[in-house]
Amino acid sequence: MRDHLRAGIAVYNAGEYHAAHDAWEDRWLDLERGSDDERFLHGLIQFTAAVHHARGRNWDGVAGLVESASEYLADLPDEYRGVDVAAVRRHLAALGADPERVERGRPPRLAHEGTAVTPDDLAFDAGAVAAAVIADECERFDESVLERAARYGREDIEAGQSTSEFVTFVLDFARDPEHRDIVYRRLAAHVERRQRREDDVAGLFD
Repeated sequence: MRDHLRAGIAVYNAGEYHAAHDAWEDRWLDLERGSDDERFLHGLIQFTAAVHHARGRNWDGVAGLVESASEYLADLPDEYRGVDVAAVRRHLAALGADPERVERGRPPRLAHEGTAVTPDDLAFDAGAVAAAVIADECERFDESVLERAARYGREDIEAGQSTSEFVTFVLDFARDPEHRDIVYRRLAAHVERRQRREDDVAGLFD
């Protein structure tokens, strides 16, 4: 869960409020309903959704999400899995009292283990999760390219390679929105070449 948790927090802190929930949703769906972990992730998902709707001026949606997110997080400890849940509850209360506050400034940042995590802080596995959810959010990127690149990056790490273009480009995709399109094109080309090599080797044994 830690990689998905950090990825979602980093994506949220980077301003991708809608995409952030995707980092948590796959994990949340597999959890036992009503468990602490399930309520924790459900509350964070609803919190980010509330911020997203507030930025879109959907005030009715904000009110309902603030209420439900607060309920999911109500009985959790003030700190849970390294997240300051008490601070999230305070942010929810403030947003519920004044949803238009998001128009006057940036929404509050989320912290994990005392740090407001950004994509720059993510190790490879969490960075790969962040890259995939960012790609999924934008139609011009193919999420499957990021997923294959992440697999190749893990294979390179397990093989003990000191450098890997897949590790570098996956992390750059998550960390560098200004050059994301260029990074994606280069990464897609590397993925295509790696796939061709794999197909050529597989064909030797057909």
